[in-house]
Amino acid sequence: MRTLTGLQPSGKLHLGNYFASIKQMVDAQNAGEELFMFIANYHAMTSVGDGEKLRNSTYEAAAAFLSLGIDPEKSTFWVQSDVKEVLELYWILSGYTPMGLLERAHAYKDKVAKGFETKHDLFSYPVLMAADILLYSANVVPVGKDQIQHVEIARDIAIKFNNAFGEILTLPQARVNENVAVVPGTDGAKMSKSYGNTVDIFSSPKELKKQIGSIVTTSEPLEAPKEWKSCNVYNIAKLFLDENEQKALQERYKKGGEGHGHFKMYLNELVSEYFKEAREKFEYYMAHKGELDEILALGANKAKAHAVNLMDKIRNATGIYR
Repeated sequence: MRTLTGLQPSGKLHLGNYFASIKQMVDAQNAGEELFMFIANYHAMTSVGDGEKLRNSTYEAAAAFLSLGIDPEKSTFWVQSDVKEVLELYWILSGYTPMGLLERAHAYKDKVAKGFETKHDLFSYPVLMAADILLYSANVVPVGKDQIQHVEIARDIAIKFNNAFGEILTLPQARVNENVAVVPGTDGAKMSKSYGNTVDIFSSPKELKKQIGSIVTTSEPLEAPKEWKSCNVYNIAKLFLDENEQKALQERYKKGGEGHGHFKMYLNELVSEYFKEAREKFEYYMAHKGELDEILALGANKAKAHAVNLMDKIRNATGIYR
C-alpha cells in the first residue's frame, strides 16, 4: 500500500496542521507504510504570486516537515516541481477530463465565492492533483472531508483513461481519519490560517506566549472552580497529555485557586517543550539550505524513478513515442 500526500508551502505551520495531518503522516511512516510526501509548490502558485515568497516558503516547509519527523530514508520526500513529468501527465489527463467534472468541483466554487480570481490554474487544480496522485500509483490518499471530491475526480479521470488504453493507472482511495483531532484555535473555532486564530509551531517564544495569551476564556474569580470541558486552553493542552495527565489537569480546573492565566502558562510550557527539538532542527535547516537541497534532490530522484517508469507506459499507449 502506497500512501501519498502533498502539502502546500503556504505559511507557518500551526498546531492544527500538526495534529490533523503531519503527525498522521509521521505515524504512518514509522509504522512501515510506503509514504510519498511532496511540497506542492505548483499548487501554491494559485494563491502566491511572489516568486521570492514562494521560494522561501518552500524551504520553510521542507525544514518544518523534516524537523517534525518526516524521514527521507524511510519516505520519499520531494518538491513537486522537481519532477517535471507531473506537468506532462497533467496535460495528457486534461484530454480525459470532462468540463462538467471540473465545473462541479466544490473547492473551485468556494474559492470563487470568497473572491478568488477565476483563472485556469484554479479551475484545473483537480487535474494537477490527479496527476500528482496517479503519477506515483498511490493506493491511499489521506484527506480532509473537503478534499474527498478531488480524489474521486482523480479516480474518474483514471477510469476514463484506462478505458481507452488498458489498466495503466492505479485507482486511488481517499482515507478520511474520523478520529483526527479537531484543534480549536485561539477563538474556539477550528484552528486555521484563514481565521487568524493559530498557535504557530515555529514562532518565537515571545510570539508563542502572545498567541497562547490571546486564547479566549471565561472570566471566573480566581478561587472559583473552572469548567474544563469547554475551555479552549484545556482542549489544546489535552492533545499533548496522556490519560492520567489529562485527569490531573481536570482536577486543577475543578479545585479552583488558579486562573486561566495559570493554565495558559502551563500550555505554553507544554508546547515549548514538545516542539523544542523540532524548533532547533528547523533553525539548523534554515541556516543550512544546501543540506535541504541535497535531501530534496535525493527524494526527487526516488520519486522520478517511479514517474519515468509510468510515463514510459503512458507515452507508448498514447502514441507520444513513435
